[in-house]
Amino acid sequence: MSNRPRVFITGGRRGIGRGIAYGFAEKGYDVVINDIVEDEAAAETLAGVRERGAGAAFIAGNIAAVDQAAALADKAFAAFGGLECLVNNAGISVKKRGDILDVTPESYDELMNVNLRGPFFLTQEVARRMLAAPAGEHPRSIVSLSSMNAYVIAPERAEYCLSKTGVSVMTKLFAVRLAASGIGVFEIRPGIIRTDMTAVVKDRYDKLLAEGVPPTPRWGEPRDIARVAVQLAGGDFHFSTGDAFHVDGGIHIHRL
Repeated sequence: MSNRPRVFITGGRRGIGRGIAYGFAEKGYDVVINDIVEDEAAAETLAGVRERGAGAAFIAGNIAAVDQAAALADKAFAAFGGLECLVNNAGISVKKRGDILDVTPESYDELMNVNLRGPFFLTQEVARRMLAAPAGEHPRSIVSLSSMNAYVIAPERAEYCLSKTGVSVMTKLFAVRLAASGIGVFEIRPGIIRTDMTAVVKDRYDKLLAEGVPPTPRWGEPRDIARVAVQLAGGDFHFSTGDAFHVDGGIHIHRL
């Protein structure tokens, strides 16, 4: 059996998830990705992982269906005989931006189920399995993606902001629980990243970039997130846990 480390990435078939999958593959990890459907985009990502010399596996499943969490975790561990890292990347934005006074219970519940409730219960299942297995030669970690909207509010998508703020607290909670077992738990806060999700508001973000928001005058790319995720998973920050890492070009910096 290979002694390569193994990573499980939710929402891994495209966008930031694909970038993270490629980043881990390039660092010597075998990669398991999850998404709702195994389509051409998923096939492209799997092929890209293999082209980088890594093992690749796909697990179909809806992160929001918490009754599937145990099965997803079992399949992720079984794909390559174990697991060193979980990356909670899967997430959605609001279907329609608008007044906070018009947020519906349906939209609120959908955002919470995908962005917070699902990752919480999957992390719970993965953590149980990590604790039940003896620690190996590779560091173990859980990395969750929140958003700049965990600290920069966007009233036109209030339910999204609330779900991502919850991910921040979730990170700290699991960090405390797992620290004594040497499992690092981290949060990444992406800023304006070029993906299908942000394509619908490209003109707005182009304007913000032109105005100096963020201070780094360019779009972020999935590979920017991947670089940080790989470093966190690799154990280089072995005396840190529960921390949030901004990958936002400096949007989080308060200025007058």
